[in-house]
Amino acid sequence: MNPIKTKRDGAILEVTLDRPKANAIDLATSRVMGEVFRDFRDDPDLRVAILTGGGEKFFCPGWDLKAAADGDAVDGDYGVGGFGGLQELRDMNKPVIAAVNGIACGGGLELALSADMILAADHASFALPEIRSGTVADAASVKLPKRIPYHVAMELLLTGRWFDPHEAKNWGLVNEVVPGDQLMDRAWELARLLASGPPLVYAAIKEIVRDAEDSKFQDAMNRITQRQLPTVDVLYGSEDNLEGARAFAEKRDPVWKGR
Repeated sequence: MNPIKTKRDGAILEVTLDRPKANAIDLATSRVMGEVFRDFRDDPDLRVAILTGGGEKFFCPGWDLKAAADGDAVDGDYGVGGFGGLQELRDMNKPVIAAVNGIACGGGLELALSADMILAADHASFALPEIRSGTVADAASVKLPKRIPYHVAMELLLTGRWFDPHEAKNWGLVNEVVPGDQLMDRAWELARLLASGPPLVYAAIKEIVRDAEDSKFQDAMNRITQRQLPTVDVLYGSEDNLEGARAFAEKRDPVWKGR
């Protein structure tokens, strides 16, 4: 049985991690997820992805410990995008929405952190319990302090305690908390909104954010204004850039072509 289910509707791709009983990720599943997200990244007709879990109890608990006991190496081949296919995928310049439908802990929370926006069902729960087993939540240690206040991130990393989606929203970790039976409808509503927008601008935004992570403000601005970032250079020379100005002048909705 394929652990990854996909649903394509226009410019939107829904990716469901469906690996009973808990949607844990082993090496083979991670490699499949990497291929799915790589193909999404490289398909010019796709603009937005939604990532969720099968069932109502688990989004993803992270690494499959049973597979590890059977020989899967923790430092094995996770595939093109690293763990979960998304965490280390280069040049992902399209919006990704995580729809967290249940438990998201350890590597599952790290996977959600790889998305640009996170929606959470009101029964979802979160934790980084690696500390209790004497290991480190490595990706979360990098990503979490960039998403929420440092002191809160450190408390969650150092204690491994569970927290609910309302606390997650309070700290800015999730964008919205919605009733579980409305989660996917809301995810698709948001995805359709994004899919109607300018894909070249989205690409430029995501590259600018990545490029500026370790830069001084003026250095980052210089690279943008000098068109040293490929996506910015493409945007400013594109049909869409002209279309935006024309549509504004003509008081109509723009028609984005992604070129």
